[in-house]
Parts: sequence; structure tokens; C-alpha cells
Amino acid sequence: MEETIQPINPVALSLGPIEVHWYGVIIGAAIALGLYIAIKESTKRGLGSELFTDLMLWAIPIAILSARIYYVLFEWDYYAQNPGQIIAIWNGGLAIHGALIGSIITAYVFAKKKKISFWQLADITAPSLILGQAIGRWGNFINQEAHGGEVSRAFLENIQLPEFIINQMYINGAYYHPTFLYESIWNLLGFILLILLRRVNLRRGEMFLSYLIWYSIGRFFIEGMRTDSLMLTETIRMAQTISVILIIVSLIVLFYRRAKGYANKRYLDRSV
Repeated sequence: MEETIQPINPVALSLGPIEVHWYGVIIGAAIALGLYIAIKESTKRGLGSELFTDLMLWAIPIAILSARIYYVLFEWDYYAQNPGQIIAIWNGGLAIHGALIGSIITAYVFAKKKKISFWQLADITAPSLILGQAIGRWGNFINQEAHGGEVSRAFLENIQLPEFIINQMYINGAYYHPTFLYESIWNLLGFILLILLRRVNLRRGEMFLSYLIWYSIGRFFIEGMRTDSLMLTETIRMAQTISVILIIVSLIVLFYRRAKGYANKRYLDRSV
């Protein structure tokens, strides 16, 4: 006999015909907290609070747009048949790698126009990015997406998950790996690591490169457990491919910048 477990209502608030979804609330909270941390750190580094406020006015909408475009392109067979769903981001479907591409391009152009170091901007932003990702995964939890393969209830109980997570992982008559939680924990550990690395006074750019490497390592392994991956081919997952590329490129850039003397300035240097 199939269990009867009521999932969490994805709608946080209804105002007449307007529905506010938990997914959007959680993503919004992740952005707000990340911006707050970046502004605080920017002020400490002598760049002022207005710099990141101005940057986010461009970076946030572009990141959301590029995250959606990335996702839709790799799920085009579905969206070609359901074009009205393309704008329905409250139902999920924001690819973090798409958001990263949009954000990095925006930050690079912004830094050039402001005549400041792109790497300094990226270093300051890195902890905010990975913390935002840790929080944002809970939007996937509410939508019962980004989960792994089927498991037993006993498995979820044995890893000491709280009841509300176990119940939410009951989808269409089966329990699933809470891969959203695995990635959220991995990203939270990455945030702590980056905060500790601030005291080391890394060379300029290495905070951001460390973020890319840490996130990509975790994403590679966790992605292999998921059942809803965007696919490059029938057997190759896109996120795993991008993760491997990011790890390799980040290491190459790190050592190249050191070898060429492009990373002589330090993270804690106040000068741009």
C-alpha cells in the first residue's frame, strides 16, 4: 500500500491571483545575503558599498537570465513543445553554470568600465557566491527536484535526516537521495573554507579560483548521483563536463598568473 505523505506547498503566499513561490523567496534570500556579505567585504577593502550595489543591479538579472537560457537550451525538446513554460522560473530550472557565465562576463565588463581589478571583484564575491548556492539548493528541495536515485526510507533515517526532509524526498511513491542537501552542505563547507582563507592573504584572484575548484569537485561527484542532469550526450552529463573544465582551467590560470607575475598583489591589498 502506497504511503500518503503531503509534500510542502511550493506556494509561500497567495495574494489573489498572485502567488509567491518558496523557490523565489529562497533564491531572493540567497541573493540578498550574498550581496550583504560582499558589500561588507568591499567596504573593508576600501572599495565602498556603492560599487557592489551598482554591480548587482546588472549582475543579478543577467545571471538569472543566463541561468534560465542555459537550462532551456539543454531542455529544448520540452520547451519547444511548451513555450509558455520558458518564463516559469518559479517552477525551477536555473542552471548555476549558466548563472556563472553571465555573472563573470558582467563583472569583467563592469570592472573594465570602472577601471578596477576584475580579480579583486571576483575574490570579494566568491564567498557570497558559494553561500548563495548553499541556500539556493533549498529551493530545489521545496520543488522536489535536483534529487538523486531511489533509496529506502530506512536509508534516509539511518543518515539521521530530520523527518521533514525525509517526507519531502518521497516523490511519486518512492524515496530519493537528497542530493540537494549534499551539495548544500558541500557549499556551506566551501564558504567556511573561503572565510578562513581570507586570513591567509592569498594572491589576487586565488580566492575566486579556489571557489571554482572547490565547488566543481563537489558538483562533479554529486551530479553523478542525480536523475535530472542536463546531458551533453546520451552518456555525458553537462555539469560534470563543465566541472572538470573549470578545475583544469582554474589550476592553469592560478599557476600561470603566479609564473608571469600577474598575481603579485594580495587579496587584502586595498589598492586596486
